[in-house]
Amino acid sequence: MSDFQAIADRVEIEALRGEFTDAVMMRDYDRIALLFTPDGVWRMPNIPVELEGQEPIRAWGSRVPDVVDFLVQNTHPGVIRLDGDSASGRTYMSEVGRGRDGRGGLNYAIYHDRYQRTGDGWKFAERVYEVRYEDSSPLAGSPPRR
Repeated sequence: MSDFQAIADRVEIEALRGEFTDAVMMRDYDRIALLFTPDGVWRMPNIPVELEGQEPIRAWGSRVPDVVDFLVQNTHPGVIRLDGDSASGRTYMSEVGRGRDGRGGLNYAIYHDRYQRTGDGWKFAERVYEVRYEDSSPLAGSPPRR
């Protein structure tokens, strides 16, 4: 693999991770589903949720607005390890949000990722969300009032 190809792969994987955060912020679970391979897995043990395949991801996302009032997610770049048409990496996350039940929180977490090169570019083969710090204190702020 040329150095140019490795650079291009890293840029494309970083764009994939950014696209994921944008889709989460926009609550676009149709788009999120398409960021995974057809048999891709999204695991969030702290919720607990384990979704395998694009359709379960899409279906789960359609229910999120019923339970989540707001969520702000920030992605911080992490390591990417390339291995031909597959790769692994970590993405560091900070999130603040509140559920429709009034419970709010702040957390810092890591996505442990496996990526796969496809005919449509790099996709997630697996994302596993590991919360490292959680603060469930009542949030002092709120979304701006309309």
